[in-house]
Amino acid sequence: MGVKRAMTRKFLEDAFAGESMAHMRYLIFAEKAEKEGFHNIAKLFRAIAHAEFVHAKNHFIALGKLGKTPENLQMGIEGETFEVEEMYPVYNNAADFQGEKDAVRTTRYALEAEKIHAELYKKAKETAESGKDIEIERVYICPVCGYTAVDEAPEYCPVCGAPRDKFVVFE
Repeated sequence: MGVKRAMTRKFLEDAFAGESMAHMRYLIFAEKAEKEGFHNIAKLFRAIAHAEFVHAKNHFIALGKLGKTPENLQMGIEGETFEVEEMYPVYNNAADFQGEKDAVRTTRYALEAEKIHAELYKKAKETAESGKDIEIERVYICPVCGYTAVDEAPEYCPVCGAPRDKFVVFE
């Protein structure tokens, strides 16, 4: 279903994008505040980040973009594939052309991680379409580049070289 009128849809899509960016920005601010010893400020950033998530989720649902899990996985596949095949190669080339070393590094990191994400979503979609859940115990995320490993982390990240003990584990 979702919002039908073009102008309202555009406004709600813009609001979704803004709330999504605020959510991420506040989580990044919270991490920084925590490292600087401002624990209560970090808590405040995390709490308000959650409120921004709620706003973004409400807009997303009103837009009619939340489907069943196989449909959501397909949207994930399409998004990750776009990033791998079109977005990040172009961003990386532009950054390289302009001599922006930090941007070259961060777009390369993202590109490599997105390749893995697309494949993981494809496998998950296959199992979800048969009515089953995927069989994974843990997902490991490199905190430096976003490299993703299932069930076991490598000794060192193959993209950025971060050691295994730095990976964030999702169980």
